[in-house]
Amino acid sequence: MKTGRAFMVGRFQPFHNGHLAAIKKILSENSSVIIGIGSAQYSHTLKDPFTAGERHLMISSALENEGIFKFYLVPIEDVNSNPLWVSHVKALTPTFDKVYTNNPLVRRLFKESGYPVESMSLMNRASWSGTHIRKAMLNDGEWKKYVPNVVAEIVEEIDGIRRLKDLAMTDEP
Repeated sequence: MKTGRAFMVGRFQPFHNGHLAAIKKILSENSSVIIGIGSAQYSHTLKDPFTAGERHLMISSALENEGIFKFYLVPIEDVNSNPLWVSHVKALTPTFDKVYTNNPLVRRLFKESGYPVESMSLMNRASWSGTHIRKAMLNDGEWKKYVPNVVAEIVEEIDGIRRLKDLAMTDEP
């Protein structure tokens, strides 16, 4: 019987098939997962084009479309102080027993706070990465196959490609 609640954090810019696979793996080992929407205060930049609310919609829609309901979404703004970050996360989230991350800093901070931390397999990393997907969006490349269908629909609904292209413009001659 699966027990315990896990925690994972990401920027989800956008939520893609790698994130979905990781969450499915986490839920195969835990009864539920808290998904921290990291850097929640950022949007409308090339690195972070989507708002926390848009990312929340992408994640919840994709998971519910897959029949996954044992999750909690929590926007988490950066505090820009590594010693305070774990306390900040704990103050915003329900309690959790285990952390899943591949980020070395996140791993170190949670280990130092006494949490068990597990890595996740990076599947199809060349294509299932936010950086790759945003670059494909900017260059009119193939990107929809790397995200759940409902995420592609949301990106189109919010005119996300146009937003990225506008953000990439410069006023330099």
